[in-house]
Amino acid sequence: MSQQAPGATSAKSPGIRRYVIASLVGNSLEWYDFFLYATAAAIVFGKLFFPADTNPLVGTLGAFVGFAVGFAARPLGGILFGHIGDRVSRKSALVMTLSIMGIATFLMGLLPTYQQVGIWAPILLVILRILQGIAAGGEWGGGVLIISENSSDQRRGLFSAFSQGGVTLGFVLASAAFYLAQLLPEDQFMAWGWRLPFLLSVLLFGVGMYIRFRLPETKEFEQVKKTGERASVPVLAALRTHPKEILVAMGLRVAENGGSYLLLSFSLVYGVHVGVERGTLLLGVMLSMLFAFCTIVFFGHLSDKIGRRKVYAFGASALALMAFPFFWLIDSNSSALIIVAYFIGNGICHAAMIGAQPAFFHELFSPEVRYSGMALGHELAAVFAGGLAPFIATALLLTYDSSTPVSLYAIGLAAVTLTALAFSKNMGRHGTSPTDEQTGVSALKAGQH
Repeated sequence: MSQQAPGATSAKSPGIRRYVIASLVGNSLEWYDFFLYATAAAIVFGKLFFPADTNPLVGTLGAFVGFAVGFAARPLGGILFGHIGDRVSRKSALVMTLSIMGIATFLMGLLPTYQQVGIWAPILLVILRILQGIAAGGEWGGGVLIISENSSDQRRGLFSAFSQGGVTLGFVLASAAFYLAQLLPEDQFMAWGWRLPFLLSVLLFGVGMYIRFRLPETKEFEQVKKTGERASVPVLAALRTHPKEILVAMGLRVAENGGSYLLLSFSLVYGVHVGVERGTLLLGVMLSMLFAFCTIVFFGHLSDKIGRRKVYAFGASALALMAFPFFWLIDSNSSALIIVAYFIGNGICHAAMIGAQPAFFHELFSPEVRYSGMALGHELAAVFAGGLAPFIATALLLTYDSSTPVSLYAIGLAAVTLTALAFSKNMGRHGTSPTDEQTGVSALKAGQH
C-alpha cells in the first residue's frame, strides 16, 4: 500500500486545494500592502516625505532608507510570529500578521506630507514601515507552511510554489493600483491620487481576514501538538539544532531577494533616470509578474522532479548572466525590449529560485521549530539582501551615473547564493531532502509503494 509522511495529504485530496487557495489569496493581499511602499518609494515618497533637493535621486535615496528600515524589522517579526506559530498556532500567527499589515498600510494613505508637517512626515512613514516589516517577517513562513505541511512529499514543490505565486500577485495588484492612479493628471496624482492604493487596502484586508479565520490548522502542526514536542522557546531551539541550515537558508535568499528588488523597485528608479516613461516600466513589471506566477509554479513542479538544488542553481546562474543585459535593454527605451527584460529577469531568473524555495526551506527544518527556523533564515537575509539592494543600487547610480556597478553588484549576490547551494548538499534530513540525488531516490521509493 502507498505510504505517506505523517500529516501529509494525498496530492489528489480536495483538502490541499483549500489550503492552496487560502495561502494564494492571503499572501496576495498581504504582499499587496507590503509592495505598495516599494512602488511608492520609487515614484512619489522621495518628493513628498523627504526634504526637497535639486537632485531627485537624493529624495529617492531617503525613501529607500525607510524601505531598508522596514526590512530591518522583519527578523523581529519572524522571531515573534515564529514563536506564536510554533508554540500556539500557525493560523493565529497569520491572522495577526495580516491585521498589523492592513492597519499600517491604510494609515500610510492618511499621512501628511513633509510640506505639511515637516520632519514628522518621514518619521511617521518610517514607523508605519517598521510595522509593515514586522508583519511581513511573520507572514512568509506561515503562508508557506499552511500548504507545505499539508502536502505529500512527492508534490510539495508544486503546491508550495503557489504561496510564492501569491507574492507575485500582490506585486501585480500594487503595481496595477499605481499604474491606474498615475493616469490622473500629474498634479492630482501627487496631491491625492497616490493615496488611493493605500486606502483601498482596507477592502482587501476584510477579504483576507475572512479567509484566514476560516482556515483549519495544518496537519503536521496538529501532530506536533499531540506528541507534545513543541519547544519552549522555538527560536533558541532552532538556533541550537539547525545553525547550518539557517545560514544556508540566508545564503539562498541573497540572490533571490536582493536580485528581485533590483529587478523591481530599483529598475523603476533607473528607468525614470534614463528617460523611460513611468507607465512603460510599471506595465513591464505587471506583465512580467503575471508571467512569473506561471513560471514559479512550473519551477516548483520541476524541483519535485529533478531536485531543489538544480532548479535553484539555474535561477542564480541566470541572474548573473542577465545582470548586464537587463539594464542594457532598459537603456534602449524600447517598450518591447523593456518588457523582454522584465520577462527574463522576473519570469525566469527570479522565478526559478523563488519557485523552488518554499519546499527547499520546509525540508531544512524539523516540524517543532520549522516556522521559527524558516523565518530566521528568510528574514535575517532580507535585511542585507532585499532591504539594502535598492539603497545600494541607487547610491551606486548617484555616484557613477552608470548601471555597470549595479550589474556587478547583482553578480555578487548570485555568487553568494551559489556558494550557499554548494554547502546545502546532504542537508534536509527532516523531510524529503532538497539535494538532487535524494530527491530522485525519494521519487523512486514512492513509485515502489
